[in-house]
Amino acid sequence: MSFRYGSGINKPGFNALAAQTTTYTYELYSWGSNGFGQLGLNNTTNYSSPKQVGSLTTWLSLSAGRYFSAAIKTDGTLWTWGRNDKGQLGLSNTTSYYSPKQVGALTTWATVKAGSTHCAAIKTNGTLWTWGMNFYGQLGLNSATYSFSSPQQVGALTTWATIASLANSVLAVKTDGTLWSWGRNSLGQLGLGNTTNYSSPMQIGALTAWSSLGGQESEDSSASIKTNGTLWTWGSNDKGQLGQTLSTATNISSPVQVGALTTWYKVIGGGGGAGYMSSVKTDGTLWSWGGNDYGQLGIGNTTDYSSPKQVGALTTWLNVYGGGRHNSASKVDGTLWTWGQGNYGALGLGNITTYSSPKQVGALTTWLTVASGRYNILALKY
Repeated sequence: MSFRYGSGINKPGFNALAAQTTTYTYELYSWGSNGFGQLGLNNTTNYSSPKQVGSLTTWLSLSAGRYFSAAIKTDGTLWTWGRNDKGQLGLSNTTSYYSPKQVGALTTWATVKAGSTHCAAIKTNGTLWTWGMNFYGQLGLNSATYSFSSPQQVGALTTWATIASLANSVLAVKTDGTLWSWGRNSLGQLGLGNTTNYSSPMQIGALTAWSSLGGQESEDSSASIKTNGTLWTWGSNDKGQLGQTLSTATNISSPVQVGALTTWYKVIGGGGGAGYMSSVKTDGTLWSWGGNDYGQLGIGNTTDYSSPKQVGALTTWLNVYGGGRHNSASKVDGTLWTWGQGNYGALGLGNITTYSSPKQVGALTTWLTVASGRYNILALKY
């Protein structure tokens, strides 16, 4: 497989179901914090450089929550591992596991997104399923039940297209381009113009032009890109992560546009209280803004910024993945780069050093995609 901008699994509109009908060989690697077995290596040892998870080459997509992980294989099966105190692994128990365990026997899972202590997933038939902690209604089940340890269907619709799990809430886009949210809303992260929690999906406005979502576990700020390439943010703004050049005390409870550009391609929020966002534009440039206490913006300093700042001058960035107080991104040549807080070896650089500008992870040019947890990273290579 060769890399070019906007190709492969990173391309907007990538179809996981179509991918499952094609033969791919994707290996799974992990590194960083491993106290709950979230690296899937059958132990609780931290690693500061990439380690392969088993020997399988059939992994397709990844997601990392707070101390747990989820992944889908090319055969459409769903696997989870790590912390499970709230049933977030979906295995009908609350036992933590140090290596991947299959969730049920279905082969129809298309995408999965992990939050702090919950998961949301879409099947190939467009149905939406959630499990884990439900204290704020983040499972979207219109239920006050504290938690569910196995997948539960959200309504009966078959029109869900993409999802993003925040700390204790979920964002979703339907096939008609409408945007929906539910769960915790204390900082306006649901984008509904208020701070009321909701336990079932609520539509954000009436527009049908929403495309990709940016959200991450432990994050209370939301972002989305429309089909016209404009970028919109809402929710917590304590570190300027909404990119609005406003007082950092000003939270926003409905979507507001970041500047006037129509060239935004991918956006992701940083979790773990880091309070930042990063984005790649269609010209291959990389931008970040918000909290920067550990250099997670990648711009060579530790200064917070409330508007987008370019990371270097390169035009060869393909995708950006966020993290806790660390960040990661891939280039079109298949190389992987990390920066920010290096605690527990989260950067995969063979040390626990913090860096405020991108550093290459090894010399490989075969990295495909990444999922970042609070202090760890999962990655696929081919």
